[in-house]
Amino acid sequence: MSDPIMARTEFAAALNQICTERGIEPSAVLNSLKQALLAAFRKDYPQIYAQYEIGEETESQEELSPPQTSLSVVLDDQTGEFKIIATDPKTKKDKDITPRGFGRIAAQTAKQVILQQVREAEKSSIIDEYRSRLGELITAQVLRLDGKNVILDIGRGQGVMPPEEQIRGEFYRLNSRIAVVIADIRDTFRGESVVVSRSDPRLVTQLFAREVPEVGTGVVVIEKIARDPGVRTKVAVKSTQEGVDPVGSCVGQKGVRVQAVINELNGERVDIIQYSQDPQEFISAALSPAENLQITLNETKKTATVSVPEDQLSLAIGRSGQNVKLAAKLTGYKIKVQAGDKSTIQVTGNEEYEIDLLDLDTKTRNKLVEAGIVLLEQIMGDNLERLKEVKGIGSKTITEIKNKLATYQQSDSPEESQSDESNSQSDTIDTSTPQDSSSMTDPSK
Repeated sequence: MSDPIMARTEFAAALNQICTERGIEPSAVLNSLKQALLAAFRKDYPQIYAQYEIGEETESQEELSPPQTSLSVVLDDQTGEFKIIATDPKTKKDKDITPRGFGRIAAQTAKQVILQQVREAEKSSIIDEYRSRLGELITAQVLRLDGKNVILDIGRGQGVMPPEEQIRGEFYRLNSRIAVVIADIRDTFRGESVVVSRSDPRLVTQLFAREVPEVGTGVVVIEKIARDPGVRTKVAVKSTQEGVDPVGSCVGQKGVRVQAVINELNGERVDIIQYSQDPQEFISAALSPAENLQITLNETKKTATVSVPEDQLSLAIGRSGQNVKLAAKLTGYKIKVQAGDKSTIQVTGNEEYEIDLLDLDTKTRNKLVEAGIVLLEQIMGDNLERLKEVKGIGSKTITEIKNKLATYQQSDSPEESQSDESNSQSDTIDTSTPQDSSSMTDPSK
């Protein structure tokens, strides 16, 4: 902090005290105050001000010409009063042109400026505090809704949760308390704001750190995480200490630990798998609960072709391709799943919309997105023929889309829905069941 104001007046003493307590630069307040006083002088005493023709402006004074004089605000060391001084640059002579009654204006202006500086300093202090806490888990209280944004009490200030940081389908009741992660500091038209999130993967990481002591102490490490917020998350874990089962530690006895995380996420499914540096083992674990997988890798292109038995195809792919999509995102490999020559699906993990699962050419895909067609149901049945209304989509393109859709529907059979439901408990809570553990690497081996 800069040196305090040296004037021996009650005003200077009070200003120095406020600046010290609030962590504000006295010189910054004084410069702001001088600028505000000059603006007030210009507004309230236009006749006196009109005697001078305005020239260039500097930080705390205004150069005036002609005559070649300048106006400045000076703090009297003895009385603590602010004075308007006109200076002749040639003779260096100063003239006090402070009008009568200006002291009252100065007092009001000083109060407003100091309060504004205090508010800005406090907000800056709060922003700096939360900037150092990015990624931290906190419990926040819902205060109000601002359009689609949720405003929350986060302790020292307020945080905003925009739509993209919310979980689809969640409803936030006023005064309810929810777990969020401090995600970002963003510039808005109101200044910098603290952004909190429930869709950020770091929320899951921090919840496990809270619920699982081994994760909190670093004995078990969450190596990678892939998340479809509100629906499903895959977490790859490893142990840094011999003899510690990372998957079992995160699941807990009778699934109590992972269930606590699931409850905080309002029922979002959580798959916990063993991390491996061996790509084949890792991809196999990531595609669980599917079993008996044959994986062919191209490590240069980071692609993997996975052959599965027909009765495991729907489990490997998941509903709407969700399982394989999360596996691709988790492993960093572009994964192609196939069962013989009948059904195939290929994903990268970066698919933004459901229609991306069809692997359409870029031009067709972009035409559909521009028309607001992003869900598979929008191109099924009678909706398929309505694609002719989309600019740039003709009969040939519709046939190609129809063929891609048929291939996808063949791989995403109704069998998956039943299998998925029957295995939901083992997938989300008890990941140590025989079906799930067979796709994991035993650390003792």
